[in-house]
Amino acid sequence: MNTYDSLLAAVTTDDPEAREVHDPATGELIGRAPVKGLEFLDAALDSATAAQPRWAGLEDEERTIYLHRAADAIEAAAEPLAQLLSREQGKPLNGPNARFEVGACSAWTRAAADTELPGGVILDDESGRAEMHYRPLGVVGAISPWNWPMMISIWQIAPSLRMGNTVVIKPAETTTLSVMALVAVLNQVLPEGVLTVVPGKGSVVGAALTQSDKISKVMFTGSTPVGKQIIAASADNVTRLTLELGGNDAGIVLPDVDPVAIAEGLFWGAFINTGQTCAALKRLYVHDSVHDQVVEALTEFAKTVPMGVGLDENNLLGPLQNQAQYEIVDRLVDSARTGGASVVLGGDPDPDAPGYFYPTTVVTDIDPHAALVVEEQFGPALPIVRYSDIDEAIRLANELEVGLGASVWSNDRDEAKRVAARLEAGTVWINSHGGLHPMVPFGGMKQSGYGREFGVEGLKAVSEPQVISG
Repeated sequence: MNTYDSLLAAVTTDDPEAREVHDPATGELIGRAPVKGLEFLDAALDSATAAQPRWAGLEDEERTIYLHRAADAIEAAAEPLAQLLSREQGKPLNGPNARFEVGACSAWTRAAADTELPGGVILDDESGRAEMHYRPLGVVGAISPWNWPMMISIWQIAPSLRMGNTVVIKPAETTTLSVMALVAVLNQVLPEGVLTVVPGKGSVVGAALTQSDKISKVMFTGSTPVGKQIIAASADNVTRLTLELGGNDAGIVLPDVDPVAIAEGLFWGAFINTGQTCAALKRLYVHDSVHDQVVEALTEFAKTVPMGVGLDENNLLGPLQNQAQYEIVDRLVDSARTGGASVVLGGDPDPDAPGYFYPTTVVTDIDPHAALVVEEQFGPALPIVRYSDIDEAIRLANELEVGLGASVWSNDRDEAKRVAARLEAGTVWINSHGGLHPMVPFGGMKQSGYGREFGVEGLKAVSEPQVISG
């Protein structure tokens, strides 16, 4: 599966019940994705349940070797994986996009393999001895999103496998082929039954997966409303959960910044993956004294970043992945314009052009409670709110029910850290936004979910702590 054609052939089907998959940039038919039902899910869960004791019974070093082989397999198929991802999801090959995402898959797999296992002696004195161990949970049910379908799947798969669990993963319906292709590559080296992909309808298969008593843990990245449904579904079985939910991240620009110096960082913080990132910068609060200069510098930089078909090596931004998301962004920008906001860049999509392209859009002079500010737009439209008092900016940043990420932009690091400490977000970046590292725990506060991924905390999250005392 080291060519695009062989990879595509491995995951597409001629089944008349299959779902057509179209390139969101061109509308071209890519192939047909299989759609499985509850019988297929039941068989996958049975297979994973049967395989789990054997997998857990391996020494940790053996599972680590398997994960490194899996990373090798990803790297060997990197280019066809990136091409399929670009065509199905829409993101360009270059920049922080398709090739970057596939590279992150191998990097995060190796990081999960090499992270030191948690646990050890926690008490050893005259009062006694106690050891903390972390045991496998069993079968992990993973539900991955359509914005970073391969990378986030690996965030769920790799640590789960390292800790001795098996995994049944359900991809998003609009990026099924990408996740199926990734799993097919991984299963070239993994034992049978350890990892299974179930390409089913979310309303049926996803619900059954979260409710199954064969699942010990659910990992979900997606919207807060769906996350709440999963919480309710998990109650009867007391299923463990890791939920990375909606963001609507805030950024605060302090008055001491150099507007030109921060423009590129602001741009990629907001518009990476055409704004389709949970931890993207989605609302920006800029001090009145530098507001106009920041808007100008950001707008000028944005004009230099090409948007177009993903397979064109020159493009760095692509289309929105699906029509529903396009309509959300269009509605929110139109609402802001109608409400008196100024659209200083973009906001003028061509409805007759092929693909779901929405231009890079910057909106100013906007009410801080306008829909474009308080609803997560998940697209290439950034509202910029003017403020004069830092307490006001912090209040506005914190008043929403979400708290995934946030950022503070300043030349004074100590002052930036003081502001960061007052923000209600799982991660607060200083002079950047959205950067992740496989050893740094990541997750949200409030209704952005709970649980942490990556590093030692990520391994703990997919295992069961057990104390042996005496």
